[in-house]
Amino acid sequence: MLTNYRNHAEAPLPRICRMDHALTSTPAGLVAQRRQDLATISTIGIAHGSSHFFHMLLPPLFPAFIAAFGLSYSELGLLVTTFFVISGVGQALSGFLVDRVGARPVLFAAMACFALASVAAGLAQGFGGLVLAAALAGLGNAPFHPADFTILNKRVSAPRLGHAFSVHGISGNLGWAVAPVFLIGIAEAGGNWRLAYAGTALVALAVMALLFWQRAAINDRQGSWGHAKPAAGAPAEHPMAFLKLPSVWLCFSFFFWTTSALSAIQSFASPALHQIYGLPLAQTAYVVTGYMLAGAAGMVCGGFLVARAERLERTIAWAMSFAAALLLLTASGWLPGDLAAVVAALAGFGTGLAGPSRDMLIKRAAPPGATGRVYGTVYSGLDIGFAIAAPVFGAVLDHGLPRGVFAGSAAALMMGIASAGLVALGLTRKAATARPA
Repeated sequence: MLTNYRNHAEAPLPRICRMDHALTSTPAGLVAQRRQDLATISTIGIAHGSSHFFHMLLPPLFPAFIAAFGLSYSELGLLVTTFFVISGVGQALSGFLVDRVGARPVLFAAMACFALASVAAGLAQGFGGLVLAAALAGLGNAPFHPADFTILNKRVSAPRLGHAFSVHGISGNLGWAVAPVFLIGIAEAGGNWRLAYAGTALVALAVMALLFWQRAAINDRQGSWGHAKPAAGAPAEHPMAFLKLPSVWLCFSFFFWTTSALSAIQSFASPALHQIYGLPLAQTAYVVTGYMLAGAAGMVCGGFLVARAERLERTIAWAMSFAAALLLLTASGWLPGDLAAVVAALAGFGTGLAGPSRDMLIKRAAPPGATGRVYGTVYSGLDIGFAIAAPVFGAVLDHGLPRGVFAGSAAALMMGIASAGLVALGLTRKAATARPA
C-alpha cells in the first residue's frame, strides 16, 4: 500500500502542473506562466498573512482585558488554547475537505469566520464573549495551511515553488507583526479597545473581496499534479494510508515544538521582559512585532537557501540553534534592558530562516494528491503546540518565573531540531530502500 509513498520520497520536486506545460514551450507562454505564478503567490500570501493577523486577534489587548474583566494570565492563556484547539482539530479535518471540494471555497468560508470573530470580540462583555471570539477565529484559521499549500503546489511552477513557500512564510510573519501595531494603535487612538475590532472586521472583508477578485488565480480545480503518478494497475491508496508514514508524525512533532516556542514569545514576551528588565509595557509590546519582522527577513534569505541546500535539516538546525542561543541570552538577565529587547526580536531571524526549508521538507514527505490531508495533519501540530504552550507559559509567569518564558522557548526549539533531523533521516532511508540494487 505504501509503495507509491516510498517512491515519492526520492522523487524530484514537481514540474509545473500538466495543464500549463504546453504554455511554457514559447516565450509568450513563459510570460503567461510567470504572471499566473505571481498572481497565485501574491494572493495566497495576502490570505495567509490575514490568517496570522487573526492569530493575534486577542493577545495584543490582553492588558485591556485584565483591566476590563479582571482576568489572570492563566485565563488569558486559555483564550489562546481555545483558538488553537479548535484550529488544530479543524485543520486536520479540513485537509480532507480541501481534497474533496477544493481549496478556494474553503478560503471564503474561513474569511467569513474571521469577520464574525471580530464582531464577537468587539461585543464581548466578559470571559465568555472572548472565548466565543477565540473559537470563531480558530475555526476560520483551521483550513488555511491545507488550502494554501494545495493551491501553491498545483498552480505554481517548479522554479518558483521555493520562493512561493518563502513568500507564504513571510506573509504569515508580517501578519503577526502588523496585528499588535494595528490593534494597539486603534485602541489608543480611539480611547476604546472595542474600536480595534471594527477595524479587524474590515480587514477580513477586504481580504475576502481580494480573494473574489483573484478567484481565477486560486482555482485549484484548474491545476493538476504533474509528478509521481500511480503506476499502471496499482491499487488505489486508502485516504488514511498517509497516517502510516513516520515522516508525517515527525513533521507533526516538529511543528508542535517550534510553535510551543513561538507561543511563548507571542503571548508573553512582553510581560516577561517587563518583569526581568523593568522595561515599560508600552515598549515591550512591540518586541513581538520586531520578532516577526526579523522572521520575515529570515524567510527572504531562506527562500534562496532552500533552492540550493541539499540537506534541508542542516539549514533548519543551524538557523534554529542561532535563535535558541539568543533566547537563552535574553533569559540570562545579563543584558541592558533595551539590548535584551533587541536580542529577543532578532531571534526571529533564525526561526524565519528555517521556514522555507521546513515547508520543502514537509513537501517531500507528502504523497501526491494527499497534500491537503498531509498539510492539515502536520500543521495541526502547530495548533496543538500553541494550545498547550499558552497556558503553561502563562502559569510560568503567574508563578513569578519570567525567565522561563525565554529559556523554555529555547528548549522547545532544540526539540524541533531533533524532529527535523529524524524526518530527513527517514526520507533518506526510504530513498535508499526504493533505489534499485
